[in-house]
Amino acid sequence: MPYTIDQVKALVREFPDFPSKVLYLTAAVLSAPCLCQRIGILFRDIFPIFRHPEAVECLVDHFVERIKALGQRVDVVIGLDARGFLFGPLIAIKLGVAFAPVRKRGKLPGEVVSVTYMKEYGPDVFEMQADALAAGQNVVIIDDLLATGGSCKAAEDLVAQLKGNVLLSAFVISLVGLEGDKKLKAPVYALIEC
Repeated sequence: MPYTIDQVKALVREFPDFPSKVLYLTAAVLSAPCLCQRIGILFRDIFPIFRHPEAVECLVDHFVERIKALGQRVDVVIGLDARGFLFGPLIAIKLGVAFAPVRKRGKLPGEVVSVTYMKEYGPDVFEMQADALAAGQNVVIIDDLLATGGSCKAAEDLVAQLKGNVLLSAFVISLVGLEGDKKLKAPVYALIEC
């Protein structure tokens, strides 16, 4: 049975306070006498979409149509570690273009370019293979979630190091209250904004 994009959206489940009462330690917390809890988070689970192949196809086709509507040549789709790997290659195949992963430090062989960025619990490093794209190539960045924008901004910085152009950053979900889109240079599209 074919899915509509509204039916795909309806498959995303919500879990209040997940992860529940989980303690996150940061460098600051390790030296402080108190611990921080993450309470009040509404976790949105995209994995039920993958239980329905027709829903995945609908979602991928939706992103492909959105990208084609840009009216510009796309050369490479970049997927962010790790959920960007779920959709990125499928979108790249439908567009007939290359796929390149952006991964955490030490996960890619060969020569890489890297960038350090801040996450909510401290610094992290993203890397991309140095030959993943050529100067002047146009890219689209794909990930499941736009929150604070740090990960996607780091991916934009990697593309800039390789002298590429980011045409669009596309997400399944955007947490608009966190204003992650304001950190990004390229236009942003999200299927679900909450």
